Amino acid sequence: MKNNKLYSFLFFVLLLQVNVFGQRKSSIPDGFCISGQEERLMGRINLFRAENGEKTISNSISLNYVASLHANDLQENHPDTSICNLSSWSDNGSWTSCCYNKYVPEPDCIWDKPKELTSFTYRGYELALYFEDSFNVDTVIQFIISSKPARDMLLANGRYKQKKWISMGASMSRNYISIWFAQKADKAGEASICSSNEQLTPIEKNEKTSSFYIIVSSFQSAKDAKEGLKRLKHNGFDEAGILKTGNNLRLYIKKLDSLKEAMYVKQNLPYTYNDAWIFKY
Repeated sequence: MKNNKLYSFLFFVLLLQVNVFGQRKSSIPDGFCISGQEERLMGRINLFRAENGEKTISNSISLNYVASLHANDLQENHPDTSICNLSSWSDNGSWTSCCYNKYVPEPDCIWDKPKELTSFTYRGYELALYFEDSFNVDTVIQFIISSKPARDMLLANGRYKQKKWISMGASMSRNYISIWFAQKADKAGEASICSSNEQLTPIEKNEKTSSFYIIVSSFQSAKDAKEGLKRLKHNGFDEAGILKTGNNLRLYIKKLDSLKEAMYVKQNLPYTYNDAWIFKY
């Protein structure tokens, strides 16, 4: 009888600890909200899915919160350095740090972030993006559409073919975008939109006329950049050139006035230049 009472007491203490610490770990701050731009981004994602015969995805407050934490972590702490890619998390927060790369991937550390940081008990899958210069929702969507891996993720194709997205969240910092998807509904509900007088991390908008460059490589050395340009010219890319931004020397195949034109040119490049990307400047 005494043993039974002892076991019951220990079980109660353990359950109490799980509840207390679980709530502490899983709490989303009161007043958490998303910006109108972030709501618009999720709306455009749903529109793109609908245009491709896919169902719309609900807005999840838990996934929006995780996205917000990660976009800010990337912006402030830059865990995406060296061999660590955009899915990485720094050790400067109340989460498990992850250096995610193709050599030593830690998928569980990424997938379990919603469970680790909120009451959402299911896996989440992230699409993280980086823009060196200013961007808006339209340029983000156009970039995603022009990238097959990103497009496959939104439409649950390719490596995500077995997935069925039910909920999502998105966040934007000055240079980073974090978009999360999950296969379960969020019982915590949807994120509310911040009122107009609430300040959230803004997207810097560049009002000057921009050009779009089809970039094939970057260099630190002017000599290497010139050698690379010589090879491009030799291969028939007469409009190739070198774009200098800060300390970077980017080798481009062509400069265009619109994103649509740049996407068309990129899609029709030879397979050798499959890793080329569009750079707005």
